Amino acid sequence: MPLDDKQTKSRELILNKKQVATMTQKENRPVKILFVEDDANLSMVLKDYLEMIGYEVDHAADGIAGLDYFNKNNYEMLILDVMMPKKDGFTLASEIRENDLTTPIIFLTAKNLKQDRIRGFQNGCDDYITKPFNTEELSLRIKAILKRCENSNQTNPAIQHEIFPIGRFTFNATSMLLSDNEGERKLTKKETGLLKLLSENVNTLLTRETALEQVWGENDYFIGRSMDVFITKLRKYLRPDPNVKITNIHGIGFKLEVSGPVKERAKSMA
Repeated sequence: MPLDDKQTKSRELILNKKQVATMTQKENRPVKILFVEDDANLSMVLKDYLEMIGYEVDHAADGIAGLDYFNKNNYEMLILDVMMPKKDGFTLASEIRENDLTTPIIFLTAKNLKQDRIRGFQNGCDDYITKPFNTEELSLRIKAILKRCENSNQTNPAIQHEIFPIGRFTFNATSMLLSDNEGERKLTKKETGLLKLLSENVNTLLTRETALEQVWGENDYFIGRSMDVFITKLRKYLRPDPNVKITNIHGIGFKLEVSGPVKERAKSMA
């Protein structure tokens, strides 16, 4: 039955309120979710629902496609089915966690055994929802996790409102952008936190302990191995400028070396 004008306005008001709740606080844009699920009907219904309440959603139908989406985009939330063709959700999450320890993951699964739940959390998930489930409950869980992450980011000293010149590059820690005359690159949260610490200590040693504690929140051997992967990525991003390099001080830390005069960093208007 078609809605009358009063019902239409009421529906628009409800959706507008929900969309405000699903916007990122820093960039005032919809929260972006990667949804990986092979069930076509569930995928269509849930994607439509999440977009209706204000989220931006990319959908992949299997684990390989999901990993490709993840590697090419930045997301605030990952929702992964467990039983999928080509690459299951547990394997996908494990591979994502090799390079990204913070983006929250929710597993959707029909498997409700205790060992499956344990395996899910061992693979780095933040929540585990069994099918069938209520869409409103999923929405509330998403909001709770995003709020927790937002509060964590606000207290993270590795992400502040500053801009840093790095040779030919300009690094904006607020927008997480590394740019030069040839274009710009969107960094992940961990890349941003790590590059900011290096930029604050340009031509000075940054110890591994400091980086791990301030960006990852703990000094752990296995997390340290993950940090080395991020250092390799940052080196690749900065490689076009021969006057900029990240030197490894074996077993101690890293040094962002910039040849020539180092410009004073510019503070943002925030």
